[in-house]
Amino acid sequence: MKSLADLDQLNIEPAAKMQVASLIQSLLEQSKQDAEQLQSKDATLHAKDKEIQQKDFKIQALTHELAHIRRIRFGVKNESLSLFQRDMYEEDWETDRSVIEAELEQLADNQQDESETKRPRAGRQPLPDHLPRIEHRHEPESCQCGQCGEDLVKIGEDITEQLDVEPAKFFVHKHIRPQYACRECETITAAPVPPVIIDGGMAAVGLLSWIMVSKYVDHLPLYRLEQIAARDKVVLSRSTLAEWVGRVGVALEPLADRLSWHLRQGNSLHADETPVSQLDPGKGKTRKAYLWAYRSNDLDKGPRIIVFDYHPGRSGKYAREFLGQWQGHLMVDDYGGYKALFTNNDKGPGCIELACFAHARRKFFDLHHANQSPMAFEALQYIGKLYSIEAEGKLLGINARKKLRAEKSIPILKALHDWLINTRVKIANGSSAARAMDYTIKRWPALVRYAETGHLPIDNNPVENCIRPIALGKKNWLFTGSERAGQRAAAIQTLLGTAKLNGLNPTEWLKDTLEKLPTWPNSKIDELLPLVSDSIKE
Repeated sequence: MKSLADLDQLNIEPAAKMQVASLIQSLLEQSKQDAEQLQSKDATLHAKDKEIQQKDFKIQALTHELAHIRRIRFGVKNESLSLFQRDMYEEDWETDRSVIEAELEQLADNQQDESETKRPRAGRQPLPDHLPRIEHRHEPESCQCGQCGEDLVKIGEDITEQLDVEPAKFFVHKHIRPQYACRECETITAAPVPPVIIDGGMAAVGLLSWIMVSKYVDHLPLYRLEQIAARDKVVLSRSTLAEWVGRVGVALEPLADRLSWHLRQGNSLHADETPVSQLDPGKGKTRKAYLWAYRSNDLDKGPRIIVFDYHPGRSGKYAREFLGQWQGHLMVDDYGGYKALFTNNDKGPGCIELACFAHARRKFFDLHHANQSPMAFEALQYIGKLYSIEAEGKLLGINARKKLRAEKSIPILKALHDWLINTRVKIANGSSAARAMDYTIKRWPALVRYAETGHLPIDNNPVENCIRPIALGKKNWLFTGSERAGQRAAAIQTLLGTAKLNGLNPTEWLKDTLEKLPTWPNSKIDELLPLVSDSIKE
């Protein structure tokens, strides 16, 4: 039967014919609906398949991007970016990584079946024990079982911890000194007002410490501190803040001078300098000044000290003025201003020069990075072995490290020198390769001097690491207002930087020191220095 019209050819009763026609029509409609539903399901399945395919592509792309970021973050070769650049971009790498991981988790959660359990998160490091704990107890709404009504019995506790912070909180110390009178002799008695850093000032030592650390460690200009205080409706004008900084700086100068004295008692030092801008009011612009840095040697006995010395120029006379009659091993770069320190003069023999292997390595690294030079790669292999030996001997004593260097470092240095001499004759003068090799060959006696001992450093990285935060911070404060301001900043940076080197909290150390300083005897000044107590040389 091809159509309903064919029913007319059948010899059946009209009523039956109507029923059959109605049944056929309903079957045709049902078939049409089923076909439409199948078509709709096919379209839905096709869309789902396309969506899953898109998510798979996105997961694959995010996975590759995450692997790339991890490779940059953790597998990066030393100095593929400068140390300053790595500091700037590191937090962005970490942020990008966390965002990608979060997106991957969201995609995975959307695709997994509701009956599947989510992947447990990885464990985290415990929070520091020294932090105060504020307990929040969360008890059930009822002490009876919700199923049977019986009393509940405690069987354990689920403890989680969250780290929180309270921004700078301003409060007032209200000092009340009752006055008492004697009726007989008519004298008045009251508790004395203790000496303070700023007589008659309204700033407590906690506020002064916050200002100094914010300005010289966190590198926040005073106008930003003014804005932070204003959010709590506390008026701290920049002129008032500047006055406090100046007075605290004057009070701390003797401590910075004493640290300089202790530094010069060491037998070996690191030295470096970095340019800073200084305002030149007469010309309405800035001029270049320099912050000189001198650091103790971590491999030698004695305290860890960093001393900053501010001067309006880069002349070698400033280094001579600071070091005075000091004689010892001085680790420096190839700047000519230091050269006069290493020659004999009318005051006696000069210092002994130590050259930085990190600077020598950088020449070859830049060459290899530029054109994949096989010669530069071979030099990097030699230098890499030397640094591996230093890592091996990092925790050894001086005598054990000297023995290790004699057994392993000196043979490698000899092989490196022979290779440099034999290779240099094959390279044209004036090329980048020639300049890299000439730098190392010219400074060879100063470069290898460390390996003859167990206490001299291989490079100048320790002092560069101390300078780097200041190089980052000067992007905020831009310039110093005067030479006096630069010298004051250098003294304060000396104290706070030394505190950090010795594992001290700069804020806590400074607060404690400012409380004690007004009545502290000068004969015991060493006890106030930010040093480990048993490291001070008498």
